[in-house]
Amino acid sequence: MTPQEFSILLSSILMGTAGQFFLKLGALRLGQANAANFVSQILRIALTPELVIGLACYGIAAIAYILILTRVNLSIVGPSVALSYVFSVLMGYFFFQEAIPLLRLLGLGLIVAGVILVISPR
Repeated sequence: MTPQEFSILLSSILMGTAGQFFLKLGALRLGQANAANFVSQILRIALTPELVIGLACYGIAAIAYILILTRVNLSIVGPSVALSYVFSVLMGYFFFQEAIPLLRLLGLGLIVAGVILVISPR
């Protein structure tokens, strides 16, 4: 994978993670959905700026993902997107004060090791 290809892949992963961040912010503003407020929640989703930004980030991430798929094998790109799990957990820890139990930390280490093995040159 060339540096340019890696930057496109990383852009896709980071934009997807940014989308998760903004969706979480928007979801916190919405509150819990239930059967009684389901329709009003759908309308509020369209009017909540953080949710709109989050969805836009996901769209940009998808475009970058498509672009990288034109250049790199799916067997490399697909597993590499698992890095978004690592970024999501770190984002939850730093921005939303979510705990990272030891087993989750171990799992994240395994994900990183797996991605390194998948993208390393033959």
